[in-house]
Amino acid sequence: MSATIDPIPEKDASSEEGQSPNVRPEPVATHEDADSSCSDQSRTEVPLPIETIAEDGTAPFLAPEAAALLPLFENYEYVPPPPPPRRKPDFADCVLFVLIGIGAFFCSGLLMLAALHFHLFGVSNLNQANGEIHYRIGSQVVWYVLTLAFSALVFPLAWRRSFFQGIQWRAGAAGVRIWRLIGAAVACFGAAILDELLMPGPDNAPIDETFRMPGAVWPLFAFGVTLAPLIEEIAFRGLLLPSLCTAWDWIREQVTHTPPPALAEDGFPRWSVAAMVFASVVVSAPFALMHAPQTAYSIGPFLLLVCVSLVLCWVRLGIRSLAASVMVHATYNLLLFSMMALGTGGFRHLDKM
Repeated sequence: MSATIDPIPEKDASSEEGQSPNVRPEPVATHEDADSSCSDQSRTEVPLPIETIAEDGTAPFLAPEAAALLPLFENYEYVPPPPPPRRKPDFADCVLFVLIGIGAFFCSGLLMLAALHFHLFGVSNLNQANGEIHYRIGSQVVWYVLTLAFSALVFPLAWRRSFFQGIQWRAGAAGVRIWRLIGAAVACFGAAILDELLMPGPDNAPIDETFRMPGAVWPLFAFGVTLAPLIEEIAFRGLLLPSLCTAWDWIREQVTHTPPPALAEDGFPRWSVAAMVFASVVVSAPFALMHAPQTAYSIGPFLLLVCVSLVLCWVRLGIRSLAASVMVHATYNLLLFSMMALGTGGFRHLDKM
């Protein structure tokens, strides 16, 4: 038998014509190629699957299998919000000033007891000291001076600025408006004259009796235009007034859930109009009550002092200068003393008061 050889099948010409001449035939994969392919895949970074954004527009989160590959807590880093602006002065500063005043008061009392021990001005007991103008005014002068000195030492430790900077003294801002401030004092003086005509105070009020004490007029005059307006303005419009403004705005922010406004360029708070009106009215009541014993609690002088206090608050908040309100206060007192001097012949006839 003769062996037959199967002919080799010829390639289909039609299939060769269908292929593009630029297409190369795929090489046959070997075991070495498979090993290199696996190593390349192991070196290639596989993108982490990310879940799609939720319908409510929240940010995408990593899928659980992807989050397991990340370090622990990397997606849960907490960034605390910035602290609220530090608004000073506040009620804590008012309490501190009261404590300083109490300490200064006891120091003044100790000095008066030492003066009594040495029979200064011929006075040896407290009853005599109460009727002696040097003790009566001198003890108050020492009290105010010590309060001011202790405040100048203590408050910079809490504020990181000087005491007068912290209460917005700003003498320069008051100096450039000096004529306007004098005009405000003259307006208050005119209101005092009108009040005396419409609702006069009682005769022989405690303040009148104090002026009739021997040698009392000139010490009272000096005290009334210097230390008295200075300490009163520091207490009522340097500390209490801004504290009440800040408290009003803070309560409003808590109720309405609004952030506090940024501090002004000088580092002090920006207050709303409602806060300034509220604080001015609240401050004026105790300011008038503090002077009420001097006028036997008569209604006319009380209402006058409320109006004067409102003017002083308006000056303090409008110019943002405590020196401005001190200047108006001192000038107003100076005009009152001047009218008293004219009416009594230079304080020689105090019975005409």
